Amino acid sequence: MQYLLLIYAAENSGPKPDTPEFGAMFQAYMDFNKETKAAGVHIAGQALQGIETATTVRLKSDKTQTFDGPFAETKEVLGGYYLLECQDLDEALAYAAKIPTAAWGSVEVRPIMELDFE
Repeated sequence: MQYLLLIYAAENSGPKPDTPEFGAMFQAYMDFNKETKAAGVHIAGQALQGIETATTVRLKSDKTQTFDGPFAETKEVLGGYYLLECQDLDEALAYAAKIPTAAWGSVEVRPIMELDFE
């Protein structure tokens, strides 16, 4: 089953760029990528650009409305994701706990609803 691991953290939390801690965190992400690829569970994963680049789209009375920024204003913002093919939720949760940002943010794990639109 596929699981989406959504990585959240408060902006400017975690290790700061150009510090040894940031280098260690970056290496931990590289190690996680290698582990999930070697295990054959990695489907996709990327970091997202900052929330200042986000645009939200809504349709009201058949009119498209666009808004700068994310849908909701919260302390923690979506910073990236992984899409993994796991045996079960327990395996997905075990991988989520290995994502470095889980140490100062959170990782939401959600099963993908597999629909056939053909």
